[in-house]
Amino acid sequence: MSTQVSSISPKRVTTHTLLAMKAEGQKISMLTAYDFSFAKILDEAGIDVLLVGDSASNVVAGHETTLPITLDQMIYHASAVVRAARRALVIVDMPFGTYQGDSKTALQSAIRIMKESGAHAVKLEGGEFVVESVKRIISAGIPVMGHLGLIPQSIYKFGTYTVRAKAEAEAGQLIKDAKLLEDAGCFGLVLEKIPAELAGKVTNILKIPTIGIGAGPLCSGQVLVTHDMLGITKDFSPRFLRRYANLYETMSDAFKRYAADVKSGSFPDYEKESY
Repeated sequence: MSTQVSSISPKRVTTHTLLAMKAEGQKISMLTAYDFSFAKILDEAGIDVLLVGDSASNVVAGHETTLPITLDQMIYHASAVVRAARRALVIVDMPFGTYQGDSKTALQSAIRIMKESGAHAVKLEGGEFVVESVKRIISAGIPVMGHLGLIPQSIYKFGTYTVRAKAEAEAGQLIKDAKLLEDAGCFGLVLEKIPAELAGKVTNILKIPTIGIGAGPLCSGQVLVTHDMLGITKDFSPRFLRRYANLYETMSDAFKRYAADVKSGSFPDYEKESY
């Protein structure tokens, strides 16, 4: 039996690689990364894309929303991730307030991210109202990924994290926005928390790949927050989340045993763990 050999290079993943993966029907794996140690493990595990997500505001800094994280903080996290990534494409979320409503500010923010972190692309949320910012950033040679559906930076506008685009009018607008972003030059699109059927329809309409989170299996690839899928954040359990480990319990147990060994005097051992 013959097998088809992929023409996609196993070397550095690029935006071109992702387009080729969609064309060949290969699924794209994406996870979040915020520091060197995690990024190194993710990269060596073969994850295609590392997203330096503004979710760092939640899982690293402890904020309720993604809004408080700053451009300087995103650049700091991205710089650490870039230093670890040898194969994966590194995409950085543009934080709230750095691109909305002003394409000049958007370009300046994107340039800072690329120059100061060494990342490969940026991602921003929204459709029609951010198209001018997208075009201006791309005109400077900076690759842009879009993000539609549930857009966390607009949580106070929507007032809820429930599934988006269930109504016909909103679904129609999402399809329109997806086409606008593709026409503006986006190399890919994250679809968050929308009906699986709609996500499949958008994926079929577009030439660029779609990355789903809570958008069903018909997207070109999937993304999760690494801390969520590892079970480090134990109190967040949406329907779309599959936990691949229970590190909260594993880590908690290790910390407790360490504390007990220190207090009992059994660590460090005089003969084996001392100089």
